[in-house]
Amino acid sequence: MKLQTSREPNITAPSVISKSQALPRAIARAEVSVHVPDGCSRLKTLHQSGALKLLFPQGRPDVEAVAVNTAGGITGGDDFRLAATAHAEAGLTVTTQAAERIYRALPGQTARVETRLCAKAGARLNWLPQETILFNGCALHRRLIAELEPGAQFLLVEPFVFGRAAMGETLTNAAVRDRIEIRRGGSPIYLDATALAGDAAAMLRRRAVGGGAGAMATLVLVAPEAEVQLDPLRRMLPEIGGASLLGPDLLVLRLLARDGFALRQCLVPVLERLLPAGLPRTWML
Repeated sequence: MKLQTSREPNITAPSVISKSQALPRAIARAEVSVHVPDGCSRLKTLHQSGALKLLFPQGRPDVEAVAVNTAGGITGGDDFRLAATAHAEAGLTVTTQAAERIYRALPGQTARVETRLCAKAGARLNWLPQETILFNGCALHRRLIAELEPGAQFLLVEPFVFGRAAMGETLTNAAVRDRIEIRRGGSPIYLDATALAGDAAAMLRRRAVGGGAGAMATLVLVAPEAEVQLDPLRRMLPEIGGASLLGPDLLVLRLLARDGFALRQCLVPVLERLLPAGLPRTWML
């Protein structure tokens, strides 16, 4: 048998890549669902492709899914999408391996991140990503949509760090749009949006915006014990944090801090109080 081979083309790598050239970007997809076939929460379906992988450590009463970004961060032009469903009576906790880094983007390129969560009747879904760290020059459009059936319980936390203060970084150039939508029975129960454009550090120094904060976290609890948790959580918060009830079973908490370290010092005890099984181990590494 004669093998026919083609001549290799003469490829010369350019020494300089212009900003107008299209560079390879990370495309990531992951979908996971859990159910209760035998009295315990079990993995039902899993699909993953591209730069997003899910790992499933043992040791929790629910199913824990750890999202890993194999690209090492997110930059302009990247597209990440994750979907997670907890079927009736199932328990699912989704977290991340580490903090997510949103790096500088080339002009005209924006990173897009979309998360869709669904908790069926009687399910408990915890969305617990670690910090999203914004780098100077980043461009990000992010959206999270959670659909809850009546009787479902839901805990969400979204921590932001506005530049690495320990490295002397200041977020003077950013374009960030972040939106959270939580619906129950098809009706919205919580809508929130954050927008940063241009000199984010100057914006955050304004007294009515951030008061000089370098980090922020939003927490939402949808559960029967929300009202009972309100006063204890308020006692745990510093002056630049607050918690309110938007309904008998809907608690919202906002926390500001000077940097990511100070944010964690306050946020971790709050989460440990709300999580009977404790925080995922990745939060402690």
